[in-house]
Amino acid sequence: MSIARSFPVVMIPQPEGGYFVQCPTLPGCFSQGETVEECLTNIREAIELTIEDLQANGQSIPVATGPAIVTEITFAA
Repeated sequence: MSIARSFPVVMIPQPEGGYFVQCPTLPGCFSQGETVEECLTNIREAIELTIEDLQANGQSIPVATGPAIVTEITFAA
């Protein structure tokens, strides 16, 4: 029986179009997509594959500490 888990993801629009998305709880787990829907589908698959890889190697699955807090910081450069 599998356990339902939630992982925060951060999606960033790209200047050339599309989106980049990462899961901060799972280092190295990221994806991309042309649309928000495609991006979310792709990161879900990336999370599933990352978890399968962790389990296959006897590693524990990191637990998300809560929802991600995303903000912008503006400064003069």
